[in-house]
Amino acid sequence: MGWEALEQAVKTCVHCGLHSTRTQTVFGTGSRRARWLFVGEAPGAEEDRQGEPFVGRAGRLLNAMLLAMGLKREDVYIANVLKCRPPNNRDPQAEEVLQCEPYLLRQIELIDPGVIVALGRHAAHSLLKTEIALGKLRGQRLSYHGTPMVVTYHPAYLLRNPVDKRKVWEDLCLARDVLESK
Repeated sequence: MGWEALEQAVKTCVHCGLHSTRTQTVFGTGSRRARWLFVGEAPGAEEDRQGEPFVGRAGRLLNAMLLAMGLKREDVYIANVLKCRPPNNRDPQAEEVLQCEPYLLRQIELIDPGVIVALGRHAAHSLLKTEIALGKLRGQRLSYHGTPMVVTYHPAYLLRNPVDKRKVWEDLCLARDVLESK
């Protein structure tokens, strides 16, 4: 399945109950040849309205993080584990993650990134199928279906806890080192 067919499959997906409450799907955005893939948990209200991941305050912070790494938003690919917004921004349910995962896997196959950066606890737990605390997952070179992965805090978390920005910088430097070692 190529990009157009994949995007159409996501737009018309009814595999879980989220299709009945979404405004639109949030497929992903950025370079389809990106070396960096950033994955969040699920669209929020503004993402659901705009159809694009990481907009609003958290998105602006992610953009600033990218710029600090010498990257622009259009240089990377940004996606979520879920392609539809859970009602009231509740946590993704296991069945929803299971139904959406093939879409993300196909995006990864098509992009073939050098590194995945999982943004936040829910993204990390969904991808790694673990409940290990985010703090214990950070600082390691992990793998998702054979692609190197680094876990870090979600930009929305950093808006509430700016003291942890240094930890995110360390994680992004690790991701850069992983990418450069390939």
